[in-house]
Amino acid sequence: MNNNHRKPLQGTQLEYFDVREAVEQIQPGAYAKLPYTSKVLAEQLVRRCDPAILEQSLKELIFSKQDHDFPWYPARVVCHDILGQTALVDLAGLRDAIADQGGDPSKVNPVVPTQLIVDHSLAVEYGGFDPDAFEKNRAIEDRRNEDRFHFIEWTKTAFENVDVIPAGNGIMHQINLEKMSPVVQNREGVAFPDTCVGTDSHTPHTDALGVISIGVGGLEAENVMLGRASWMRLPDIIGVELVGQRQAGITATDIVLALTEFLRKERVVGAYLEFFGEGADSMSVGDRATISNMTPEYGATAAMFYIDQNTIDYLTLTGREADQVKLVETYAKEIGLWASDMKQAQYPRVLRFDLSTVTRNIAGPSNPHARVSTADLKAKGIAGNLEAARAQEAEGLIPDGAVIIAAITSCTNTSNPRNTVAAGLLARKANELGLTRKPWVKSSFAPGSKAAALYLEEADVLDDLEKLGFGIVAYACTTCNGMSGALDPKLQQEIIDRDLYATAVLSGNRNFDGRIHPYAKQAFLASPPLVVAYAIAGTIRFDIEKDALGNDKDGNPIYLKDIWPSDAEIDALVKEAVKPEQFRKVYIPMFDLGVTEKAASPLYDWRPQSTYIRRPPYWEGALAAPRTLANMRPLAILPDNITTDHLSPSNAIMMDSAAGEYLHKMGVPEEDFNSYATHRGDHLTAQRATFANPKLFNEMVVRSDGTIKQGSKARVEPEGEVMRMWEAIETYMNRKQPLIIIAGKDYGQGSSRDWAAKGVRLAGVEVIVAEGFERIHRTNLVGMGVLPLEFKAGVDRKTLKLDGTELYSVIGNIAPRSTLTLVIERATDDGKSEIVEVPVTCRLDTEEEVSVYEAGGVLQRFAQDFLESQEEKEQLRA
Repeated sequence: MNNNHRKPLQGTQLEYFDVREAVEQIQPGAYAKLPYTSKVLAEQLVRRCDPAILEQSLKELIFSKQDHDFPWYPARVVCHDILGQTALVDLAGLRDAIADQGGDPSKVNPVVPTQLIVDHSLAVEYGGFDPDAFEKNRAIEDRRNEDRFHFIEWTKTAFENVDVIPAGNGIMHQINLEKMSPVVQNREGVAFPDTCVGTDSHTPHTDALGVISIGVGGLEAENVMLGRASWMRLPDIIGVELVGQRQAGITATDIVLALTEFLRKERVVGAYLEFFGEGADSMSVGDRATISNMTPEYGATAAMFYIDQNTIDYLTLTGREADQVKLVETYAKEIGLWASDMKQAQYPRVLRFDLSTVTRNIAGPSNPHARVSTADLKAKGIAGNLEAARAQEAEGLIPDGAVIIAAITSCTNTSNPRNTVAAGLLARKANELGLTRKPWVKSSFAPGSKAAALYLEEADVLDDLEKLGFGIVAYACTTCNGMSGALDPKLQQEIIDRDLYATAVLSGNRNFDGRIHPYAKQAFLASPPLVVAYAIAGTIRFDIEKDALGNDKDGNPIYLKDIWPSDAEIDALVKEAVKPEQFRKVYIPMFDLGVTEKAASPLYDWRPQSTYIRRPPYWEGALAAPRTLANMRPLAILPDNITTDHLSPSNAIMMDSAAGEYLHKMGVPEEDFNSYATHRGDHLTAQRATFANPKLFNEMVVRSDGTIKQGSKARVEPEGEVMRMWEAIETYMNRKQPLIIIAGKDYGQGSSRDWAAKGVRLAGVEVIVAEGFERIHRTNLVGMGVLPLEFKAGVDRKTLKLDGTELYSVIGNIAPRSTLTLVIERATDDGKSEIVEVPVTCRLDTEEEVSVYEAGGVLQRFAQDFLESQEEKEQLRA
């Protein structure tokens, strides 16, 4: 820490850094006008930045400039077990690599406190209609993941600064919101704003508390863990004024789905958003968290709310210690982070959103920003022809549009007591009127916190949810992460035999095709009470606002409005049932981690037959060879909106997939294949997931009529032979053929999974040229040594008439955002060869990214720096 501007914090025994004073010395009157984000970033600069560049860095914030990089030092790293485990596998492999080169592996440790929560590995094999579902699902999770959990347990004893919350305790973001974030840190006698990075794109959940929390890839998280600054340019900071008040019956889910549509249209990709105005002021932290959680769905990096009395009330409600709550208020008011101190904040761009315009809605199919008002379902072609569906049902068949999965899931909604209580009240009214769940609907309830079960029991609505098939199946991500589990075999076979249009409805944040379940052709996002209603309706063809859900005992039709709870009912029950002692009962024992015995060796004893954990290959073979950037062949030419689910899916592994065939060969029974996500600690399994999504459209794979054939396919050149993607990758790997990918807009949107970058790098991809990149995926590519290039405006794969027969090279000086030349060699119609030179922008955005890229990736960069520093220390000792 620095010493300048360090002062006592009045009313406490702590000190703080007077960032206001530091800013005002450069530009009097500037501090009050800074956005919230800039104030927090300025504070950590005053506290941690090299004094030689402090003034330059502060001027970037004061004058809203984007000319120079400056360092960011997050206070914490939070991880779920998939990317967190993968990151720690990488660090264990890094220890091996350093030991092989004569270094001390025990010195490789996270420097920044790292919290790993096991929440991504449970599949809902038993639905919420089974009273023993929770115990059965947990037992299967432990059995399938024994290799993974063995490694995770080792990390607690082998690495410093790593805490682990084991499986069965909740979702990372909800635990972060309800417990882990102190909002204001207290370390070494100094108070400062809590900040964190997390290995999940929904880490901004805690932005609702006024904590800058952003999602990063596993590789960037590793960089932060190891104590390296995360270098950045000042991001675009956009104010979003929320005006008006919500209509009666509108949930926070309805608001966030409408906001997601609105903000996507406003192109806020990569921006830090700051919500303010009367609408924001009136929102509970639960509602704010629902909005902040879906930050990646509208493409932003952060979605901040100011600290105010609602924040303080929430910290008290969730059982934080009184002294900590007082510190948050004292500190926020002292350095100008309190809402009333933000009135003069100036934003280069302000958007305005009227909450009173929000109607009840769902999102889908296929995209979270594809909002549809429930009043327009028939007009949009989603609902309709219910008579045919009901006729099929009468014949004992699963109907067209069947909702085969209805899941109350995800921290997006289950961290908001208002949403889950509303679902419980709707279930109570449905039960009273004799409504039931359709038998083909696999229903489930997986709250992100054990506290949710306690306050729903207190509210006396948990039994009502269970009666409709929404018993608690897990405290984990489950369906939202594609871990829906198996369907009833007879139902599944009927879906296959009839090629049925089956769907899923969930209270999650993602509904990309193929993500939720292999046999749910499309998925829709909805509020928890709407999920319950759709389980009763049984088909997406049902017009949820207008069709009758059933009849009462007197034969009168029952509509959604008849069972929808009033706002007054919801708010009264939340106030009565949600109590601080519930959160203390859950979290005090959960975080009593005790003392662990140190591991006997700093090196992990890798299990050679494991399909979950394997020593990573990043320092050997093809990855140790130099990248040529010459004579590359395209592995794929891709359209707009390619997601990380296309690049490396996370859902269940099927027997006929490349990964399934490999696991079968390794002796794993099909029922224990588990998900792609759980195998990401083993590169031999995980690399077979590369482009394994059956919903992929590779524009190199076309039918005779010129239409693109859907599937995990590639065309190997120069033969022109179409084959499964994995076989194409193997073919090119055997030839040592360098590869390139050409893509459209928004390449890499979605989850922050590092394997979306690792998979293509292991396949031999050296360059990706796209019209635009999502932020997290671009940084993951850099972290793996893949060069991201961006077409200039007005140029794309279509204007260049690319068909995949070309050879590609890149020439020029690689520097931050420099212009390079993409050289395309191809045959002309008359059989000759032509060279086309296309200027492209190098999307290495900082000098640090150039350094990481040139080293071959973030792990290689750290290994080089570590060994050099060890050598320097030895020379000094000599």
